[in-house]
Amino acid sequence: QVQLAESGGGLVQSGGSLNLSCAASTVDSRIGTMGWYRQAPGKQRELAATIDTWKTPTYADSVKGRFTISRDNYQKTVFLQMNALKPEDTAMYYCYSRTYLVGSPDSTDYWGQGTQVTVSS
Repeated sequence: QVQLAESGGGLVQSGGSLNLSCAASTVDSRIGTMGWYRQAPGKQRELAATIDTWKTPTYADSVKGRFTISRDNYQKTVFLQMNALKPEDTAMYYCYSRTYLVGSPDSTDYWGQGTQVTVSS
């Protein structure tokens, strides 16, 4: 079982910055890839950025060059630094974690409750 605690959303003007963080807590699972997905009103949830355990990032084309994802493996925390924010970045941002029970190759995906990011023009 894994719990994901997100923080850092809010309201910012276009061109501004926000930093999201998400901490995973577990006693029986190994944390694999972590990341952030986002969902705007009336749209499907989409990838923003993910990062694997070797700290290799993957970004959606729409955020490349503006967002930076990082992680602290010891603290089981993932961060998303968002710069040069645009109104189209407005969405609920969900933390994601793929986890593995210790000693098992099977994985389970977990999601956080979401944190709202609103960018005003």
